[in-house]
Amino acid sequence: MIKKWPMELQLKETMTRKLMHLKKKAREGFTLIEMMIVLLIISILVLLFIPNLSKQKDNVSVQGDEAVVKVVESQIEIYEINHNKKITDNELQKLVTSEQYNIYKKYQD
Repeated sequence: MIKKWPMELQLKETMTRKLMHLKKKAREGFTLIEMMIVLLIISILVLLFIPNLSKQKDNVSVQGDEAVVKVVESQIEIYEINHNKKITDNELQKLVTSEQYNIYKKYQD
């Protein structure tokens, strides 16, 4: 009978360790509620930042167009200084690219 008792104790300790290991393993993951909260937070952040990004894109586009207009105006001044006459639209179209010309005309009107 003395021999049985240490075996039962050892078996009980082994079973207790296995159960504790299983309980610990079950607690390692995220719950569905935690995942939903994280997704909610990410969604709110995305909703806040996307409109700001589109506004920045519009600002960059406007600033780029303004820079093109300044470049074309500089080219016009240089042409007029070198040739001692006002530039015509045909000469301006030869001097700059069609994209630059279109942007310049859009801002001149």
